[in-house]
Amino acid sequence: MTIWLINHYAVPPKYYPLARQTYFAKYLMEMGHEVKIFAASSVHNSSLNLITDGTPWREETVDGVSYVYIKCCDYQGNGLKRVHNMCEFARKLPGVCRHFPRPDAIVATSMPPMSCAAGIRLARKYGCVGVAEIADLWPESIVAYGMAGPKHPAVVALRKLEKWIYTKSDAVVFTAEGAYDYIKEQGWEKDIPRSKCHYINNGVDLKLFDENAENWQVEDPDLTDPDTFKVVYTGSIRRVNNLGLLLDAAKEVKDPRIKFLIWGDGDERAMLEQRVKDEKITNVVFKGRVEKKYVPYITCRADLNLAHNTPTPLFRVGISFNKLFDYLAAGKPVLSDFPCPYNPAVEYGAGTQVEDPTAQTIAREIQRYAAMDAATYGTYAANARRAAEDFDFTRLTQKLNELLISIQKEKKEHAIH
Repeated sequence: MTIWLINHYAVPPKYYPLARQTYFAKYLMEMGHEVKIFAASSVHNSSLNLITDGTPWREETVDGVSYVYIKCCDYQGNGLKRVHNMCEFARKLPGVCRHFPRPDAIVATSMPPMSCAAGIRLARKYGCVGVAEIADLWPESIVAYGMAGPKHPAVVALRKLEKWIYTKSDAVVFTAEGAYDYIKEQGWEKDIPRSKCHYINNGVDLKLFDENAENWQVEDPDLTDPDTFKVVYTGSIRRVNNLGLLLDAAKEVKDPRIKFLIWGDGDERAMLEQRVKDEKITNVVFKGRVEKKYVPYITCRADLNLAHNTPTPLFRVGISFNKLFDYLAAGKPVLSDFPCPYNPAVEYGAGTQVEDPTAQTIAREIQRYAAMDAATYGTYAANARRAAEDFDFTRLTQKLNELLISIQKEKKEHAIH
């Protein structure tokens, strides 16, 4: 099959670290398919644009994967310029696609919903398989984060577009396991049956993870100290991440062996580091940002990997943090300090979650892991690695492949009859 993966942000991982479409492309190609990824030229969360002249689009092959960049305006933050960028990509996409032979299948990703809808329209135009991949619930995310109310005109319009995407696609793939709960909340079950909805979460390339853990190691005495119980966090350090709560939890920890190692960067790092100094928090160390290739070694050296986040109503339908799957691949227990009814780490017995996250409850759970007997700890660790095997991108891609083939077969049978 010739397969197009349309994802606004899916530039090569060397530019932006979200590699889901790249992994899909890589393994779909190994299965014998021809794959192209269509993305915007503007690289999210950076000032980089992959087209700096007047060229409307350009094609590039990186590590064997073919990318088509569509020229879109630069933007910073989440203002109107970003909205314009989203609409620009969706508007220009059909014109660029005319330069390529028609595909057999299109997988179009939301967020943003505009480019996902454009991809589904192209699939209907070409008469090919059209799958909507929902990586972020929009406009539900806008409502959940308090950016607009449920009756705001923009939310109402986006909700109509969202339903159109779900009804007009041949199948819907959600990264959130409980997304059909959301379909039922909206009262859309008659138009969007459960059989049309599928679950393929994010994951990890285990082969690459293990190679990086072996070959890209960080020289850090805290990571190799045998006398400390290392609680590791990797990720952004911004207001939305609420790492101040971790400092509060660290102050509640009484076990002197426990040390919090925080890897990452963001606009709140300096303020939090000052808190550590001012409040004499001796069991927290900020390590700074590292390249993605070093994360496997860091998480493998942890005694407990911490999936920390601010609770949000969105978690009611599941989570798909990329870091969670790195944590599972490390084969160490995972503590999630937020409630979520669809948490892969908890479902696989690879860790636990704090239902009522406060500094005290988080500290107690961390100290429980530090005092845990070897057999119980070993069970959590083994379950983590077993979970990672199920979320290896080789298996996730096989799920996507089987879905595309089954839809194509149904379309051909329907055409015959």
